[in-house]
Amino acid sequence: MPPLNLATQLLHVLAAGLLMISFAMLAQRRTRRLIVLLAWQGVVLTASTLLVAITAHLPHLYWSAALTLIEKVFLMPWILMRLMRRLGIEGDSDPLVNIPTLMLVGLGLVIFAFGLAQPISSLATTVTRQTLGIAMAVILLAFLMMIARHKAVTQVIGFLAMENGLFFAANSTTYGMPMVIELGIALDLLVGVFIFGIFFFQIREQFDSLDLHQLEALKED
Repeated sequence: MPPLNLATQLLHVLAAGLLMISFAMLAQRRTRRLIVLLAWQGVVLTASTLLVAITAHLPHLYWSAALTLIEKVFLMPWILMRLMRRLGIEGDSDPLVNIPTLMLVGLGLVIFAFGLAQPISSLATTVTRQTLGIAMAVILLAFLMMIARHKAVTQVIGFLAMENGLFFAANSTTYGMPMVIELGIALDLLVGVFIFGIFFFQIREQFDSLDLHQLEALKED
């Protein structure tokens, strides 16, 4: 078992890595690379969960880390890659505003998240209490990515990135959720992605586009 100070420092490094991946997703234009970055978020979440399990002597978190590895690193990215290839959406996914402006807004959201989490972090007793601000920042950055994109598939990627932030926040505050709840959430995510995929195929067949702006224009007409 690593010493507590070393484990805390490693958790901070992993949290910083998760935040950097969120910024990279915010600036990324290629849908394929967004999916790869989503998988890397899963790698960081798996490593952080495993480290908390070792440090806090919580055996149920080993199962949580294994579930995270299977679902967030392998299964979800594989489904999204297959969906992307079947829909033929290999092209760019440009944000609605330019990248520098988007990054500045993201930086403001990070500052806001740290300020919002400070009172809660000061009351927490877990070894991950200092990472709560980063967890909230990841959630807000994922939400910003969803707002700034106009492709339906990138909306789903943003939703999954937001769920990753919520998962990290749960580990930051309560050492994870009960296994029954985690299994239920994992199943809901899988079902949700499959349903999104079916909707995407239907929308593409009817309107020959997955651009949300074009769909809104059709609604207005």
